[in-house]
Formats: sequence, C-alpha cells, structure tokens
Amino acid sequence: MNGFKQSLSVFLVLALSVPFPVSSSFKTAQFLAPITSTPSPVVLNLTPENSSKKYIYAFWQGRAEATKAQKELLGGKGANLAHMSGLGLPVPPGFTISTEAAIDYFKDESGEKNNYPKGLEAEINAYLNGLESVRGKKLGDSNDPLLVAVRSGASISMPGMMDTILNVGLNDQSVIGFGKKINNDRTAWDSYRRLIQMFGKTVFGISGEKFEHVIAKKKAEQSLEFDTDLTVEHWKHIVGQFKAIVLKETKREFPQDPKEQLELAIKAVFDSAFSETAISYRKEEGIPDNVVSAVNIVSMVFGNTGEGSGTGVMFTRDPNTGEKVPFGDYLENAQGEDVVAGIRATVKIGELAKIMPHAWDELMRIIKILETEYKEMQDTEFTIENGTVYMLQTRSGKRAGLSAFKIASDLVEAGVIDKEEAVMRVSDRHVQQML
Repeated sequence: MNGFKQSLSVFLVLALSVPFPVSSSFKTAQFLAPITSTPSPVVLNLTPENSSKKYIYAFWQGRAEATKAQKELLGGKGANLAHMSGLGLPVPPGFTISTEAAIDYFKDESGEKNNYPKGLEAEINAYLNGLESVRGKKLGDSNDPLLVAVRSGASISMPGMMDTILNVGLNDQSVIGFGKKINNDRTAWDSYRRLIQMFGKTVFGISGEKFEHVIAKKKAEQSLEFDTDLTVEHWKHIVGQFKAIVLKETKREFPQDPKEQLELAIKAVFDSAFSETAISYRKEEGIPDNVVSAVNIVSMVFGNTGEGSGTGVMFTRDPNTGEKVPFGDYLENAQGEDVVAGIRATVKIGELAKIMPHAWDELMRIIKILETEYKEMQDTEFTIENGTVYMLQTRSGKRAGLSAFKIASDLVEAGVIDKEEAVMRVSDRHVQQML
C-alpha cells in the first residue's frame, strides 16, 4: 500500500504541475469572494449560573458560541450551522444541545437511559427564552407561535439516526393563529400534518406508510395528482385522520403541549444513537459507542408558502465531473423532505436562475464564501421563504474519482490548497475509480 501511495503522490504531483509562485499571498483564493476573517465564538451567557456543565451553544443574529472546529462537541450539522451564522450567512436562528448532553443522558454503554442530565432542562428553557426573544415569538403562542425543527447531527454520519421533525410547536389552537399570521391557512394545515406525520414516524415509531396511505387515498378520491393540489379543507381532514392513527397506534393523543413535543423529540434524537441500526453500524465500522448525536433546535422557515418559496440541495461543484458549476435539485413550494421523497419532479438547480434570479444570485454569493472558508467543495441544503434564502446545512461533498482529482487540481491552481493537501484529498478509492 505504501508503494501505491507513493505512485499516487507522483501521479498527482505531475498532474498538478502548474506554474505558480510559492509566496503565501498566492494562497488567498482570489477566484472566490474573500471574507473578512474566520469567526471566533462569542459567549452569550445564557447558561444558568448554577449549572455545573455547559451543554448548549447558540447561533443567531450573526453570532455563534461555536465554530466548525467543534464538530466532536456539536456534531457536523451543529458546528457548521454555528460557523455559517458566525460568518454572517443567512441561517435560521437556533441552538445545539451537545454530544456531551447525549452521553450524560445514558448511564452506560448498554444504552440504559436517564432523564435529562442535571441542569439540561433549565439550560434548554434559558436558550429557548433567548430564541423566543430573538424571533419575537413564543413557543405555544396561539396567535403567532414560534415553530422549530429538531434535527439530529453526529460528528460522523451514521444510518439509523433520527430523521428531522419539522414544525414542532403546532397544535390544534396555534395552527389557526399561524394560518392567520402568515395569511395562508393551507400552508398552516399542511405544516401541522407534516408535524404529526414526522412525529408519529420518528418519535412513536409508527410506519410511515400508514400516513402516506391517507394522503394517497385523499388524492385519489379528489382525482388529484400532487400534494400541492390538496386544499386547506383536505389537509384539515387529513390532520384528523393522522391524529386518529397516532391514538390507535400509541393509545395516546397526539401531544398538544409544545414543550412536551420538544422534550419527546429531543429524547428521540438521543435514543436514536442506540437504535439497532446505529449500534450495528458502529460495530461494523469500528466506531466507538460514545459517538452519539447532538440535537439541533432551529427556527422554522417555510418553503411551502407558494410561488416564491421552495427548497433545494446543491453541491458547489459537480460531484461527478468536478466542473466548477453548481449541481443539485430545486423544488418549488415544498419543504426539505419533499426533495428526496419524490412527491413531485424536481428541476435542476440551474433553473433557479430563471425562476428566482435574486435568490440565485444570493446563493452564488453564499457558496463562494463557503468554498473560501472551507477550502473544499460543499454539499448544501437551503430553503427559500417568500424570496429570502436560508441555509440549513453545509458539509464537505462526496465526489467520484475523476471529480476528486479535478477539484483538487483546480483548488491547487487557484491557490486554495497546496499540492500536499491535494494528494491527501484523492483517496485510493478515487484512483481505482479513475483506473
């Protein structure tokens, strides 16, 4: 293997032999929009004074208590959300409950659970109050409720971790006020059914097919093709059926207390680290059992409010060829899971330049900043709410062999990385794919 690596190094050095000065000034990535400086964490002092340990880190209003360097503590998603917020990029405000909290949630490696570790509940309430202050909304308010997404995020991507739950905070009362506030009852009831559907599947373990069957049946009854064709009255009826499914399957009503929803969702993220799938994957890959998931509590933004809204996934470069053009998919009038669920055909990400030129220009500005800061191709997720872009995730993008070589070569030529770093970024697997 050493001989193979040596051959690989020679191969790359020869291929990457482009004339460039050795001076450090070359390594400023002039082909990308520069940023002023790498962000430094700020202290918001929201952790209660009597807490023995800090478990939570906030990101909002262009400030963050952490950076991308704290991936082990906050998971990849949480660390990158904080870093993007610190860069001043448009990230919905929120906070991350650290992996230390997840570890302390369990007594031992067997997965026997405690309740929240000491001090965590008070800290959650303190940060939730801070988030409510930033947003000017209250969780559970019947007129203008704060709604949040609960997302898992380990430092290492693992199958079996909990899926995202959107719209936590909606109930039978707040859905009415939310619809009036946004002047869109259909979006409100669509959002409520998504909460019950996701919550039922991920927290209560109800088969997702039971919920999908209800939607498919309603569309068939009304001779409709897409979910977006369903009216507010259709969604109201579906919400009632979803709640009946929860009651039948769990012998309990769907929780109406938003704080209970939040607590159950947080604990479901913690528990998902010890699902059979996650345990088996760690064992097969030699990953320690203490690699658990952080919990990201992020203010909701809505891509399902009609024209001028949508959601998408985008690589900053083509992961198949390495070409420096954005690559991905966009779906108008949709929320994040709709892109991968295949409920409607997506369009290529480049079409967004025609659909919403101003949003496209903003995304191009953002990905330039991300490539400058991360010095790597990024895989991003975003939502557009009434024309405003919000970044939901960024991470290093996976790529094919030829693409890995071209991206490394281009970044060397642009002065973003040196040749030694380029060699490290092209793995044995990439070379084997090229051969």
